[in-house]
Amino acid sequence: MAIATTTSTSLTAGRSTGKSFFNRAVDRMVASRERQARRYVNGYLLSLDDATLAAYGYDRKELEKESRFGSII
Repeated sequence: MAIATTTSTSLTAGRSTGKSFFNRAVDRMVASRERQARRYVNGYLLSLDDATLAAYGYDRKELEKESRFGSII
């Protein structure tokens, strides 16, 4: 019993108390897909005329600003 307790605490001693590798990978994948969807929607919204954007409550300047800083490429 003492060996099992010592082994279990020594294995977790060097690890951070945050999320596991799998959870961080899934979170990053979801965030990446959200950014991709946002770029797609902003691209479509920018294809609309100013009157339609205003009717839906969007501002062309804000959308252009988001699309300019939204992508590295």
